[in-house]
Amino acid sequence: MTQLNSLILEGNITRIPDVRETPNGFKVCTVPVAVNRFYRNSAGESTQEVSFFDVEAFGKLADFCEQNSDVGRGLRVVGRLKQARWKTTDGKSASRVSIIAEHIEFKPRIKKSMEAEPDTAALADADETDVAANEQLEAEELAF
Repeated sequence: MTQLNSLILEGNITRIPDVRETPNGFKVCTVPVAVNRFYRNSAGESTQEVSFFDVEAFGKLADFCEQNSDVGRGLRVVGRLKQARWKTTDGKSASRVSIIAEHIEFKPRIKKSMEAEPDTAALADADETDVAANEQLEAEELAF
């Protein structure tokens, strides 16, 4: 049986991304994203649910995210889920799920007059070096 770990996510950037380098020199950009879901509850009232996710990009895709991430800007991410697990200092188990980006599209920037600027939508895919950087980072995490 083939297993699948793939997702598409659309939302808005909530904060300035965190950019760092691993000990081996791989660039990682973490973009915090909010996703809104609108639905009607059992009473028929319109309801909004907001979920927050961390999107991680590596290598050239990390550079692309750093250059194009503005707070409030919309984006679409194609990627996969990754769960990190560890023991805390007091011995309890902890985990965190993040999204590893393989493709990112930024929505056009909006001018103050609410008109979209031409040619400001941007998109990029992870390349082979980005995938290798992510695999190396995962190997480093497993070594802990």
